[in-house]
Amino acid sequence: MRWIAGGTGAGKSTLARVLADRHDLAVYDGDRAEHGWLARCTPQRHPRLSALREAPPGDMWRGRTPREVFQAMPGLHGETAGFLVDDLLAMPRDRVILVDYFGILPVHLGPLLGRPDRAVFLLPTPRFRRNALAARYADPARARANWGSSDLETTLAKRLGRDALWDEEVRRQADRYGLDTITIDGGVPVTDLAGQVATRFGLLSGA
Repeated sequence: MRWIAGGTGAGKSTLARVLADRHDLAVYDGDRAEHGWLARCTPQRHPRLSALREAPPGDMWRGRTPREVFQAMPGLHGETAGFLVDDLLAMPRDRVILVDYFGILPVHLGPLLGRPDRAVFLLPTPRFRRNALAARYADPARARANWGSSDLETTLAKRLGRDALWDEEVRRQADRYGLDTITIDGGVPVTDLAGQVATRFGLLSGA
């Protein structure tokens, strides 16, 4: 099993697709899986995830600072780790599984790794992330469906602030647990990055 985690807008899913195509990997899409977790979470064990389930679109941003949104993230408190483990244990093992997921920190991922070189955290520069998210939510209807706000620029600014705090936490923890981070600034083509990550993951040697 291999893991691509890190910050939003860093190109994790694009990298995962390239690696999967090159090395015949099974991709686990954690962002998509989150929707199923909402039906399985309980207020007692997953209070923050349960709060998101009950909230209307955009409510998590309304009236909060970026730090308050960051502190309310389920992944910050390990609420997503158990769902990941359950889902991954249920997957077939006929191929190497590549996990593509944003919401897990080194402190929660470390105990799941057999080796530290089986995970990498992609962290975009602020400019790269802003461009990526601006392009992703260029359609106002899509932005409102996710953020529930007509003031899209203000909500985007909060999103960028929250994500910067997440990146800071990832860097701090990754250094403590000996896990690798890669800064994404657009200077390295994804095809070249895929080669670097495949080498780190032992995919070229079949290890």
